[in-house]
Amino acid sequence: MVQVKEYRICMPLTTEEYRIGQLYMIARHSDEQSDCEKGIEVVENVECEDPEHGKGQFTEKRIHLSNKLPYWIQSFIPRIFYVTEKAWNYYPLTMTEYTCSFIPKFQISIKTRYENNNGNMENCLGLSPVELAQREVDFIDIAYDEISAKHYKEEEDPKFFQSKVTGRGPLVEGWRDTVQPIMCSYKLVHASFEVWGMQTRVEDYIHRCIRDILLLGHRQAFAWIDEWYGMTLEDVRQYELKMHAKTNEKIQQRVQDNTNQDVPSPKTSVPSSPVSMSPSQASN
Repeated sequence: MVQVKEYRICMPLTTEEYRIGQLYMIARHSDEQSDCEKGIEVVENVECEDPEHGKGQFTEKRIHLSNKLPYWIQSFIPRIFYVTEKAWNYYPLTMTEYTCSFIPKFQISIKTRYENNNGNMENCLGLSPVELAQREVDFIDIAYDEISAKHYKEEEDPKFFQSKVTGRGPLVEGWRDTVQPIMCSYKLVHASFEVWGMQTRVEDYIHRCIRDILLLGHRQAFAWIDEWYGMTLEDVRQYELKMHAKTNEKIQQRVQDNTNQDVPSPKTSVPSSPVSMSPSQASN
């Protein structure tokens, strides 16, 4: 059965403030996480329109991440590996899909709605009775949920951070019930990897990754508030274009470097059989 989870992430912002902060965070985070070995390549970023939802923004990205996967997944994917992200942003509603041409049975879909409340709406996304019975609700606390040591920065810790521009923060225990303004991002995530013998393990891994990314990204969106607060939508779109150009340049250089490395020289020996993994590698 496909795993279905609804993540609820509260922020000490209004939904209109969050719209700017989220776009800024995604663009800056993508640049910071991109280097010659991994990153996010923007393929398309254009206006779109839907009869039901009106005008919005469509974005297509390639997320290069093969070297960030566990060894037991790296063993059966190509060296140059990416996931395609397609997103339709009809704020305050967004829809995102992740697919991989190399693994056709892999798919993630995310439906998100943003509301000015503290996560207390039981059916914000209009789920059917069957969907409500299947979903698992997971509240993500940007201040008190544990974050991995490699991503921790004290200056980005909401328990200690205070905005010089807005005066918001630090966030104390129980902040979601006391802080104003407050909004919540409701994210319904369907993760599917229909490969016999690996489905549960991979879907669990996908949800752990999604949760970690949501936690880190929302912490940063708040901690960077002094950088984006006061920006207009046009301002942040221009910032996006600037960051997209930087990240694409990094990714294109990586692809070129890997292409050059994959051309064997006359003296290069080619292994006669695939590299095997030890049990200790497979457990990573």
